[in-house]
Amino acid sequence: MTAPAFPLRRDNDVVVGMAELKCSREPAERLVTYALGSCLAVAVHDPAAGVAGLLHVMMPDSVIDPGKAAANPAMFVDTGVPMLFKSCYALGAKKERMTVIVAGGAHQGDNEEDDRFRIGKRNFAALRKLLWRNGVMIGAAEVGGSRQPRTLWMDVGSGEVLLKVNGRELALKPAGG
Repeated sequence: MTAPAFPLRRDNDVVVGMAELKCSREPAERLVTYALGSCLAVAVHDPAAGVAGLLHVMMPDSVIDPGKAAANPAMFVDTGVPMLFKSCYALGAKKERMTVIVAGGAHQGDNEEDDRFRIGKRNFAALRKLLWRNGVMIGAAEVGGSRQPRTLWMDVGSGEVLLKVNGRELALKPAGG
């Protein structure tokens, strides 16, 4: 039996919980988030600055609960993504060098027609619109599909992203990367 591309747990893992974001410039660290369903993981990396950030966002638009958005901006796409980028900028990242990788956004019913609120689809649409308005392209994405949970790891030093879905692992790489 061969070892997975990334060991499943390491001492230097920095866990990003639901409605949280973390940024790092420690090359030995690895950012990880678990149990992505309709939520999105938004992973960013600036190779020149050696900065990485990861956001586990739950909902598309903070207008549904401004109080929650004020208390925890990482809960919503429209408030969490700007906070993610600003946190990375504070560590030396530059927007024009950053790559963006996204995972999650699954539907929550037995099939797409059963997913009454379409949170996963709405999360991804809100993210694409926000990034597009700010001149940022998504380099790679693994979104949609069934409600099987996903786990995402991002190596801070290299920017490598590994996604585990339904027992299989796949590397997510930006186009041309």
